[in-house]
Amino acid sequence: MLSPAQWGIVGLSLKIAGVAILVTLPVAFAIAYLLARGRFPGKVLVDGIVHLPLVLPPVVTGWMLLLAFKPEGPLGAVVQAVMGGTVLFRWTGAAIAAAIMALPLMVRAIRLSIEGVDRKLESAARTLGAGPGRVFRTVTLPLSMPGVVAGAVLGFARALGEFGATITFVSNIPGETQTLPLAIYSRLQVPGSESEVLHLAAISVLLSLVALVASELLIRRGGRHLHVL
Repeated sequence: MLSPAQWGIVGLSLKIAGVAILVTLPVAFAIAYLLARGRFPGKVLVDGIVHLPLVLPPVVTGWMLLLAFKPEGPLGAVVQAVMGGTVLFRWTGAAIAAAIMALPLMVRAIRLSIEGVDRKLESAARTLGAGPGRVFRTVTLPLSMPGVVAGAVLGFARALGEFGATITFVSNIPGETQTLPLAIYSRLQVPGSESEVLHLAAISVLLSLVALVASELLIRRGGRHLHVL
């Protein structure tokens, strides 16, 4: 059984990952649609920038976030003006770090799904009089929904496991920014905490496994219930 403190860590981790994915999903879909269907100069560069967190050391990503969101940084000044505070050392900052690290996986899954939509179906809908908005709502979006769901769930699992960017950007503060990976790291530094590490690691494995299984089940269910036009 988990102690109240451990349940608090699990709850904070789920909150940070959930908020990160809810806020990032519309952005990820827009970027994925642009990369899948758009033709514009610098498309390869945009694609590279979006996927950069996949190959950059997470500590570097966290350091760049720190520079951008510090009070005198370009984004930190905006946050200070809008919110009257900072995201540094706050759970909102941890959600930003998790979102940045999850974004490439989400964009990749959604983009592949959009590219897999048969363009002939969209053309057929247009010949029947459907406008671009209706074609998107009734053809493109439903057919790409399995990829959207898969991207969201994979991003959620990635956000739950985020460590390097988070500890660099918002530190490791119990009750505020200490998620499951950071809590496991902290307990590993304390002799005699093997039992607690085992509990937290087991929860991490269970949550990740549930996310992956749920993703697979949702994709299969979505595939059976697609209705076009």
